[in-house]
Amino acid sequence: MYQVNIHEAKTHLSRFVAMAAQGQTVVIAKAGKPIAKLEPYAPAKTRQRLGFLLGSFGSPALVKEVGKEEIAAMFQVAE
Repeated sequence: MYQVNIHEAKTHLSRFVAMAAQGQTVVIAKAGKPIAKLEPYAPAKTRQRLGFLLGSFGSPALVKEVGKEEIAAMFQVAE
């Protein structure tokens, strides 16, 4: 980790950005107290969205047809 004062950071910003691009962390301080951190960019991990298996299985219409006759026979009323 590399610490610089705010005046030096303003003067040599491109140098410190290049350092961050190479993997180093640069802390910017004002009156000796850290106020900001310049570090390499790391993209956030993407979360897997709900419904990622959509379309991978059979149609819901086909599910309604399975066992339709047996179910109808169970609920028929004797006359």
